[in-house]
Amino acid sequence: MRDTDVTRGGPASQQGMRRANLALVLGHVAREPRSRAELAAATGLTRAAVSSLAEELLNTGLLTESGPAAPSGKVGRPGTALALDPQGPGGIGAEVGVDHLAACVVDLRGEVRSWHRMEIRNRGRLPAAVLADLAELVRRAAGEAALHPAGLALAVPGLVGAAEGVVERASNLGWEGVPAAAELRSSLRATGAHELSALAIDVDNDANLGGLAELWLGGRAEDFLHVSAEAGIGAAVVVGGRLLRGARGYAGELGHVPVRPDGPPCSCGARGCLEQYAGERAVLRAAGLAGAPGDWVALLAGRAVAGDEKVRAALAGAGQMLAVAVAGAVNLLDPAEVVLGGGYAELAPWLLPAMRAELAARVAVRPWSQEWLTASRFGRRGPLLGAAVGVVRAVLADPGRYAQARD
Repeated sequence: MRDTDVTRGGPASQQGMRRANLALVLGHVAREPRSRAELAAATGLTRAAVSSLAEELLNTGLLTESGPAAPSGKVGRPGTALALDPQGPGGIGAEVGVDHLAACVVDLRGEVRSWHRMEIRNRGRLPAAVLADLAELVRRAAGEAALHPAGLALAVPGLVGAAEGVVERASNLGWEGVPAAAELRSSLRATGAHELSALAIDVDNDANLGGLAELWLGGRAEDFLHVSAEAGIGAAVVVGGRLLRGARGYAGELGHVPVRPDGPPCSCGARGCLEQYAGERAVLRAAGLAGAPGDWVALLAGRAVAGDEKVRAALAGAGQMLAVAVAGAVNLLDPAEVVLGGGYAELAPWLLPAMRAELAARVAVRPWSQEWLTASRFGRRGPLLGAAVGVVRAVLADPGRYAQARD
């Protein structure tokens, strides 16, 4: 964008340079509280420039003065430490699942300030009704957190294409061409949450957001494959610390990779897709629990812990077929590690043994180490965390834009 191009002369270059320096100062403080003098030394900016930038960040509610800075060993009075304002802007995450709705708010440090979840069957419901329920949940979460909302990101179990805020297809919900951002905005307005309805609303695939949570919060390498399951199966491919989205934003549809070309028909129109062997319905059917109501992951985990051999065998079979698809991705992409997220993270004790054996036999590009296949500590919380944290990361990356939007 022209107003951030610092290589050209004139006012736009000066404005862009200041926005970049605001982000530089805020980024250093985000890592640890620092005095103005320490910031000048760390950034290479003059003390006068740092003071001016800090004043702007203080006035915007992004920073606060937190008392004397830690002793530096230098003679003289210690400076005042600047820290992220715990009452500053908050990022709102919202999620539509096949069997639940959820909303949360995180502060600038990424700490969760409120979390609400509703168990509800959304498969086949009208999108407007689903998003009306979600809007009420978002309103409650935002009110409880009592932070200034900086933005809202929505996680959905489906394909989000080039059209902004539109869910092109979510087969497990029965959605097609749903303008989810616009519908949610309208529902927020109907609840009386006018400040929330005015926010920028981003919509993304839940597997993508789960992978981003793993990248930002999980301490992972910069190249990994994140495989997750709710009703369907999705994957996030992270390469060089960035999410690989593909030409049209559809990368990561691992659930529709064929593992047996002559297998049963899939809802996508193909045959033998991974979801027909390792998705929710397939595993429940193999475990003798087809049509069981409630939380399928908790049901399977509880039965497996109790020693139900049929459930354990079903999970081992799912792990084997899951590894067939994952092995192809490993051979193609050579990730540093593979991470099981979503419902798979909670079922990992019974999936991992079969997966590790199958991967060891199928990965051809290099010797396979069992240590490269792990389970996420976020589990089914990952997509919602990724959604909310993504909002505050955008503020940290460009505080000037946040200040303009607030004005």
